[in-house]
Amino acid sequence: MTVLTRLIPGKKLLRFSALLIVIGFSWYLIRPKLRPSAPIPDKRVFERAQQVRILRDNTGVPHIFGKTDADTAFGLAYAHAEDDYPIIQGSVAAARGQLSLLMLNKIGLINDYLVRFLYLPEKVDRQYEQLISPEFKRLLDAYADGLNLYAYRHPDQVDTRLLPFRGKDVIAGFVHKLALFIGVGAVLEDLMSKDKTRIKVGQPIQRVLTRNDRLPSWYRSEIMGSNAHAVGPGRSADGITRLNINSHQPFEGPVAWYEAHLVSEEGWNMIGGLFPGSPVILHGHNQHLGWAHTVNRPDGVDIYKLTMHPDHSMRYQLDGQWQALEVTKTTIDVDIGLFTMPVHRDLYRSVHGPVMKLDSGFYAIRYAGKDRSGLSVEQWYRMNRASNLEEWKKAMAMQGIPMMNTMFADRENILYVYNHLLPIRDESFNWLTILPGDTSKAIWQSYLPFEKLPMVQNPAAGYIMNTNSTPYLTTSGAGNPDPASYSSTLGIETRMNNRALRSHELFGGDPSITREEFLEYKFDRKYSAASIVFQDIVYPLTSRYQPQNADEAKALQILKDWNGEANEESTGASLVNLIYRAIWKAQFSQQAGVAVPAVETEFQNAVAFLKEHFKRVDVPLGTLQRLRRGTTDLPLSGSIDTLNAVHTKIEDGHLVGTAGDSYILVVEFSDQGARSWSRHQYGNVNRPDSKHYADQAQAFTRHVLKESLLTEEAVRRDLESEYHPGEEP
Repeated sequence: MTVLTRLIPGKKLLRFSALLIVIGFSWYLIRPKLRPSAPIPDKRVFERAQQVRILRDNTGVPHIFGKTDADTAFGLAYAHAEDDYPIIQGSVAAARGQLSLLMLNKIGLINDYLVRFLYLPEKVDRQYEQLISPEFKRLLDAYADGLNLYAYRHPDQVDTRLLPFRGKDVIAGFVHKLALFIGVGAVLEDLMSKDKTRIKVGQPIQRVLTRNDRLPSWYRSEIMGSNAHAVGPGRSADGITRLNINSHQPFEGPVAWYEAHLVSEEGWNMIGGLFPGSPVILHGHNQHLGWAHTVNRPDGVDIYKLTMHPDHSMRYQLDGQWQALEVTKTTIDVDIGLFTMPVHRDLYRSVHGPVMKLDSGFYAIRYAGKDRSGLSVEQWYRMNRASNLEEWKKAMAMQGIPMMNTMFADRENILYVYNHLLPIRDESFNWLTILPGDTSKAIWQSYLPFEKLPMVQNPAAGYIMNTNSTPYLTTSGAGNPDPASYSSTLGIETRMNNRALRSHELFGGDPSITREEFLEYKFDRKYSAASIVFQDIVYPLTSRYQPQNADEAKALQILKDWNGEANEESTGASLVNLIYRAIWKAQFSQQAGVAVPAVETEFQNAVAFLKEHFKRVDVPLGTLQRLRRGTTDLPLSGSIDTLNAVHTKIEDGHLVGTAGDSYILVVEFSDQGARSWSRHQYGNVNRPDSKHYADQAQAFTRHVLKESLLTEEAVRRDLESEYHPGEEP
């Protein structure tokens, strides 16, 4: 019998318990309303709002016109908040290490611990003060003011504990996301998964994470892949330079694309895609030039096992001397509904970097960009403002963006850069394993300079491409980087995926590429005969596998007759997609010890899946694979590792698109300037009650692009609304 039952017997206890529940639930509902109101912006914010015009076209895309660049950033913040405020607020909270105020779950706790473990607030403060120019700080502050104005005008959507937003929060967002994109989350997760075993120096460590379902989406690197192609005037049929900007991002969340057009009277005129919380375009074009990004995955993260003192637990050995491990205490505030609960943790740091204490010992982490990724957003701004190749290269030489292949185009030039902060390392160590922490020889201090990175500029073949593939085969024939010029310690990729093979077959096989052909190649859905799909799946199955029943025999015949196309009508593509899912994930992850599933097993599973959900094995891909949002449900062509890329999840017996081709932008540069066409996979507004929530989905599935509106005159011909920030559209 508890103390409570002794004090309050029988029916009174039931009434008392019910009263406690009512009081607790009432407090849970009332508590958020007792928070202070959003701060009232000062006079200068309202004055700035009058210097900015937001023009929305008939697809909801905002075209921001400001007197200064800072005004335009202010307007972008307000317009994007109108379309996606919850994700922007969540991104800021995540970057500050305050996500647990919004999420009472493992995701928030992991994120907030990771922010503190990596000492991100300290990094943000230092880089903001030391690296960011005064000019750009004014733009960052203006962007934050735009978010604060939105919060003031829409108090019902805001958690005021996060207010006010500051320019420094923008820097924090980039420092936070880029650490994950580099692969810090993947390496730490792999390290923790090995903790129950004895981790040794020299043991391989995972470098690549795709979409590992064990890791929350806020924590893992969400970048899936991407395509980029550029054709110079010498290879195009009409002498026009063309650029394909085709990043493969998740369809939802903090790194889903948003389209905007930014114009100021100071000369900023840029259209393209950005993520929630970005004050600048991340890939797109201005009136002179443009660029695309694709993910690259060299070795950017290192783990060191520390040798600890046998008698003093907080001392580690380095170069024969015992060093004190830096220990600090931190607190994570977790909102559990009725009140905010502080969670206390110790943090450790060595000269190598942050240190994780596990059952098997102490491990330090060091990653590329740790000392400069806050500069990335200013670099992107300088790229936005560049008017020629030399200015753009000067911006790239800042090396604030720590990763991503980058493809440039203007009227006369095409250029590929293997952009990554590549640590200059001692050749005597195996950098793909757990490193010894007791020698400073293993602690790198500098990066390969920009001008020494692998590059391809205006090759004789007249085209360049990258599909997350090796930089050493960027074009056909002469002009590719020489692998012998780059140390193996850099971990530069050497693989060719199907998208790379098909790119060379298409662009390399056509000496005179028309606009129509360029678009056709961009949406190519075919697997090369040299690809994994044919070499490791189709050919082995159709030549060796003995079917166990009539359904398997029919499925094998479908594969024998398949032409490699992943279009809506293809029944072979449905089988291949189901077979390839688990195989691709295991192969692409490159995780030591992960076995690639047997193709025979995956074939049997695919046949069983189709029989269970469709009662037959000859199911067209468009029936199996769908694009869904709200009430929209459409057939979706394309597949894993085709140029028309699609990644899916299984839902209600279907494959439902989650990532891949998303925001697409195709650009032309001619003597008349820049012209472009784009398409979003859903719609540009991430609010279910908006008519632009999924208004582009049908055109997306049909591969129909819309022409970009690059002048105010063009926008006004398709104008939906015009207003100043703070006003109702």
